[in-house]
Amino acid sequence: MSRNSCVEFKGSKEGIIIHFDGSVDFNNLKTQLICKIEAGKHFFNGARVVDFIGRVLTEDEKNEIKEIIHNSYGMVILEKKEENPIRLTEKKAFEGIEEGNTKFLRATVRSGQKINYPGNVVIIGDVNPGAEVVAEGNILVMGAMRGFAHAGSSGNERAFVAAYCLQPTQLRIAEIIARSPDHDTIKPIVPELAIIKDHTVVIEPYLPNK
Repeated sequence: MSRNSCVEFKGSKEGIIIHFDGSVDFNNLKTQLICKIEAGKHFFNGARVVDFIGRVLTEDEKNEIKEIIHNSYGMVILEKKEENPIRLTEKKAFEGIEEGNTKFLRATVRSGQKINYPGNVVIIGDVNPGAEVVAEGNILVMGAMRGFAHAGSSGNERAFVAAYCLQPTQLRIAEIIARSPDHDTIKPIVPELAIIKDHTVVIEPYLPNK
């Protein structure tokens, strides 16, 4: 996606999905968004927006986008319906460890951003200190994990956290918290895997041929 097309509109059965380029400054994204809506103002008036994808938006950024597209241009934002509270109390721990719903993010998760997903989470990028990633399934980071990671958040102790560089500020699997190292960490030369062994979270090199 070029800088001139850092905001794209994609159609779906439910309405419009707005794709934001995760590598572009937020102020530039807002400017590009306004320019594109202005160019097709009559088309977008009353249009239904069902989702924002691409960039991981903070709550403040989401609110700014909603302010622009709804209050300024009359676009209708369809909020996702919450699951029935009664059903939530009956829901079992996520069991899809080898498969199941997976959220892919191609972006760096910055300080203050929070990802929470009822499945597996795969991040193609880094997770910076101050960021949080919570998943009912596994967490896989194709970069450095330096923030807060909580896999198996619904209680599944078979979940894992894996990263090319696993140096989180805190790491949890199910309800078990990993103990911080007693010495300075050394940058690993192979990917690392955090799993539960004997009721303790352990971090070990990922060696697929072992």
